[in-house]
Amino acid sequence: MEYNKKQYLSLLSEIIARQAVILGPDIAILKAKNIAGLVLNNKGNAQDVQGDIFAVLQKLVDGYVELTGQIAKDAIEPSFTQYPQIRKLINF
Repeated sequence: MEYNKKQYLSLLSEIIARQAVILGPDIAILKAKNIAGLVLNNKGNAQDVQGDIFAVLQKLVDGYVELTGQIAKDAIEPSFTQYPQIRKLINF
């Protein structure tokens, strides 16, 4: 099953929002802003991705896991419920 860009942007935004609950919005958004190719709006939602959308998603997940380890993994996992094919490709 293929996912469109809008679905990836929704997934990226959900991951950022879940991390904002754990890390606080400032840190969660700052971490996301440092991901090359990820464009956020002023509320911290994914607005666009430049380049390989899957690579950006993996970098975002890796960045949060690097910060909080298992806590990040536990928070991110439910975000993939609607995207099982993407989840199979993400390493964490």
